[in-house]
Amino acid sequence: MYFSSDNWAGAHPKIAESLSRHASGFSVAYGESALDKKIEAQFNRIFEREVSVFFVGTGTAANSLALSSLNRPGGVSFCHRGAHIIEDECGAPEFFSHGARLAPVDGQNGKLDPALLEREIARFPAEFIHAGQPMAVSITQASEIGTVYSTDEIDRISNICKAHGLPLHMDGARFANALASQQISPAEMTWRRGVDIMSFGATKNGCWCAEALVVFDPQKAREMPFLRKRAAHLFSKTRFISAQLEAYFEDDLWLEMASHANAMSKMLQEGITSSQDARLAWKADANEVFAIIPHQRSEAMLAAGAQFHEWKPPQNVADGMAKDEVLIRLVTSFATTRQHVEQFVGQLN
Repeated sequence: MYFSSDNWAGAHPKIAESLSRHASGFSVAYGESALDKKIEAQFNRIFEREVSVFFVGTGTAANSLALSSLNRPGGVSFCHRGAHIIEDECGAPEFFSHGARLAPVDGQNGKLDPALLEREIARFPAEFIHAGQPMAVSITQASEIGTVYSTDEIDRISNICKAHGLPLHMDGARFANALASQQISPAEMTWRRGVDIMSFGATKNGCWCAEALVVFDPQKAREMPFLRKRAAHLFSKTRFISAQLEAYFEDDLWLEMASHANAMSKMLQEGITSSQDARLAWKADANEVFAIIPHQRSEAMLAAGAQFHEWKPPQNVADGMAKDEVLIRLVTSFATTRQHVEQFVGQLN
């Protein structure tokens, strides 16, 4: 019963096989191999336009490089208060951008509230030099709490960005899960909604170590090769990232894995809803489920071998919890089985 994180799951067998197949022989280094070029072309097909793609090793690197490429003197990027870039990346976005700041914005269900975003941007008027200047807005898709922005919600945020001349970044660590949830194309969820640059995550969805930075206007990516090299994320054997992505995209394996993880999430939510001792904290759209259970039951399940994390509840959720209750996070993956879910739900009852 491994629900601690989709990072705990290994690599899908087809991805492991592709790595092994490309491990022998010789190939041009530093992203110039035929395989690397093949995968770059695949990104063009997936997003239905020419894009610039930069392979990196971690999502933190992708996010940090994205924001550093958008940096301005005294720059400020706006993100949800619970976003990964502000809560879980140890200051890397600020470090990579040489001191640019992250400004938290509130919003229900893990998503930026457009009205509050407008209010926060207004705190940095152009004529007040001491405050610094807005440089970007970042949204997380799927969010850190398993919810997904609709296209209309992205449009509203994108329109604010356009009105203020701000680029829009998407942290897509669980992008495939968001796509599977919304049943729309990658293009419809990103550049057609006004997204300028995105962190494309694959590690959480069945890869070993495969992340990419996607710039939707190649003319705005001219400095990115130097930023990536300076950040020590220009892999000499880039083909091993490409080898993973080759299998990842083949026959839409990436969407198949994400759809399975989402289906297991739905099954898990149904089991929690039917339990007398647990309840959903909110409805999840993707593969992260949050439930409220008695602390004693949480301790017993952990002792019995279940793997999950107790989570700090948002204030609006904490207000409705009893003193003996805790919020737990449960994450499904391509490797989650119906048996895992049934066994976990069985322990709840």
